[in-house]
Amino acid sequence: MENILEIKSLCKEYEGFKLDNVSFSIPYGYIMGLIGPNGAGKTTIIKSIMNLIRKTSGEITVFGQDHIQHEVEIKDRIGFVYDHPPFYDHLSLEKMKSIIAPFYTNWDEVLFRRYISEFELPLKKKIETLSRGMRMKYALTIALSHHAELIIMDEPTSGLDPVFRRELLEILSGLIQDERKSILFSTHITSDLERIADFITYIHKGKLIFSCPKDDVMDLWGVVKGPNNWLDQDKQTLFTTVKKGEYGFEALTSDAKSIRREFRDEVIVEKATLEDIMYFTSKGGENDKQ
Repeated sequence: MENILEIKSLCKEYEGFKLDNVSFSIPYGYIMGLIGPNGAGKTTIIKSIMNLIRKTSGEITVFGQDHIQHEVEIKDRIGFVYDHPPFYDHLSLEKMKSIIAPFYTNWDEVLFRRYISEFELPLKKKIETLSRGMRMKYALTIALSHHAELIIMDEPTSGLDPVFRRELLEILSGLIQDERKSILFSTHITSDLERIADFITYIHKGKLIFSCPKDDVMDLWGVVKGPNNWLDQDKQTLFTTVKKGEYGFEALTSDAKSIRREFRDEVIVEKATLEDIMYFTSKGGENDKQ
């Protein structure tokens, strides 16, 4: 399977934080969800891809090219949507577009106008008058109007109302019907990714926990519930994280099928959501293997 983005052994060191040997790839035609708690390293990864910060070590290739040696050509083919889009607030949407458009060789004015109409954006108004949702619609319009092949989004749905979040997810799902386009979607709203992502990459404290198809995550990971007296020392080692309460325990496992098969009548095994996985591994517990 050909990859649009490949990251190999990526490291970035700051005082008090290290992105530690992270590797993953995105095939053409798919959506990759990048998840992790605040401060896990998601934005550091994205800024490294875009060469907004210099990595300490590792390799990043986009469209089969080194992301630094071919930075200009690569960015011409990427649509980048920030959590807080860096527009000039005192300019109108029309004027801001006229500044941005010349930087892209494949800028499509007809496509831009189509999205402006579809999103009901006021071209003559100043950016400072836009709501957060409208700013995000405008940022997405800019990203899509030059036929970007890779869309990189950093927390695009944070703070947005459910109606626009659903609308945005439908747009992204439609984009990858073109099998030469892919999306890297960083977010802590994991329900969005459960709806549209094909692959999930989970970063925790700068380390890669897993990067695999979403269906594999849903099949393998589980939340186990049972009485405290069942959980002896040997059984506790079966779990990634264990949390004990007054009335029983909850534990996270990356091998839910084996637990169901071996202890079918003794404990309850539920499918883990992405939020469950993040919660258990982030909060830790009596048997935190991470």
